[in-house]
Amino acid sequence: MVGKYKVVTLCGSTRFKDEFLQAQKRLTLEGNIVISVGLFGHSGDNEVWTEGTKEMLDDMHLRKIDMADEVFVINVGGYIGSSTRNEIKYAERTGKVVRYFVPVAE
Repeated sequence: MVGKYKVVTLCGSTRFKDEFLQAQKRLTLEGNIVISVGLFGHSGDNEVWTEGTKEMLDDMHLRKIDMADEVFVINVGGYIGSSTRNEIKYAERTGKVVRYFVPVAE
């Protein structure tokens, strides 16, 4: 496994910060390079809502998908918002594997 790491980009609503962190930890321990969001706008990172920042972050996340081998969608309770839906469509159009993450109870 050493030296051969899959790159996984996490997608989902930033309201699920704890689940993002759980997924990042689990996937890293499984031997993946994990790319996540930089800010959690729906969990208190209010800088997201300044003019132009959300648009930049959305575009940046598509570039993170470009760098990935696959995408893991954090979809707690089956929730997938419009931004995440767009990211899933983009990932599928660009040939990425899309998997859906179910958080593990700790």
